[in-house]
Amino acid sequence: MKESVVIEKVKEKKLKDGILITGLPGIGLIGQVVGRYMVEEVKAKRIARLVSPHFPHQVFMTKKGGMRLIRNSFFIHRGKKRDVLFMVGDIQAMSSVGQYEVAGVVLDYAKKMGVKEILTVGGYSTGKITEQRRIFAVTTSDELMKRLKKHGVIFGEARGSIVGAAGLLPAVGQIHGLDGSCIMGETHGGYVDTASARQIVQFLSK
Repeated sequence: MKESVVIEKVKEKKLKDGILITGLPGIGLIGQVVGRYMVEEVKAKRIARLVSPHFPHQVFMTKKGGMRLIRNSFFIHRGKKRDVLFMVGDIQAMSSVGQYEVAGVVLDYAKKMGVKEILTVGGYSTGKITEQRRIFAVTTSDELMKRLKKHGVIFGEARGSIVGAAGLLPAVGQIHGLDGSCIMGETHGGYVDTASARQIVQFLSK
C-alpha cells in the first residue's frame, strides 16, 4: 500500500445537504470523544473505512483473537433536514505529507458522497481548568460565522495555529469549493476533557 484508500463497506446514495463532522484524536481527545458519542447516540451506520501508510505500522488485537488495521471510519446518519457523514478514528497521519495526502482522500470521498460543508471538532488548550467551558471557532465562510455566533460560539479570541486534520480539512476543503469550520472546546489540554466534549455535543445537537 503506497497511498491512503477509502474502502466502502456498502454503497449509499448521496447525502441530502450533507455535512462532514470529524472526531479524531487531538488536544484533550475532545474531537474523538464527541465523534464517537454522536455516532453511538444517533446509531449512525458504518459505511466505509480509511486506511493509510501514513498511520503507524501496527495493528490492533481484538477481544476475539483477531486483528485489524489502524483506521478512520465513516458513518452516515440520515436526518430530517440534512444528512451527516461522520468520520471518527484511532489516530491521525504522523507527518505533514501524510496529513495533506489523507486530507485529499477524505475530501474527495466527502465530495463524492454529496458533502457541502465541513465541521471539524478539536480542543483549544488554555493550560487551566474552568468550570464553564467556552467554545471557540474559526471558519472559511462569513455566512457560517454568522450562523455559529447565534449559538454562542466565540470568534476572534483563539490564537495560534491548528495542528492536524481539524484545521487542514476545512482549510483545504475551501480549495475544493466546500465551506468549513473548526469548533474548539476550551480545555486544560493535559487530560481527557469530557466536560468540554459535553459542551460541544450540546451545541451540535442544536
